[in-house]
Amino acid sequence: MNKALLIIITVLTLVISGCLGMPKPVKPVSDFELTKYLGKWYEIARLDHSFERGLSQVSAQYSLKDDGGVLVINRGFSTTDNEWQQAEGKAYFVDSSTEGYLKVSFFGPFYGSYVIFELEHENYQYAFVSGPNTDYLWLLSRTPTVAPEVMEKFITMSKARGFNTQEIIVVDQTPKT
Repeated sequence: MNKALLIIITVLTLVISGCLGMPKPVKPVSDFELTKYLGKWYEIARLDHSFERGLSQVSAQYSLKDDGGVLVINRGFSTTDNEWQQAEGKAYFVDSSTEGYLKVSFFGPFYGSYVIFELEHENYQYAFVSGPNTDYLWLLSRTPTVAPEVMEKFITMSKARGFNTQEIIVVDQTPKT
């Protein structure tokens, strides 16, 4: 095999597998029940990224796929374009189906981590989610707003795990008329 090709394959493998990690202090929840997690979630707060920048009323809809995976529909309103934007993806468990650690893809064979590190276990009313590193962080809720205590817990737990909580933005969930 050509040495240059071998280097490229090795680098791509490291990049792709690196997207399925998680920050060291982040641990996925156990006793996870996918059927309770399915449905609509509102994005309450996040670390901002180009793929979500300028979006308000952001939500995620999770439903079961025929192959046992999860269909992911992310939706948000672009204030710049004055229109709804939507992305469809798929998610699968990385290890156990009782652990809140999934891999999600919106772009073909490339997956990134989706790590639920805090979850209101009784009724699944809110979730704290990390990506593969401390650049990715979300607070999701079943309702468009959360109690101040939930936001405080999100900030405290996220800061303790190395996330830059000074950069967290609160998502505008006010319906546009």
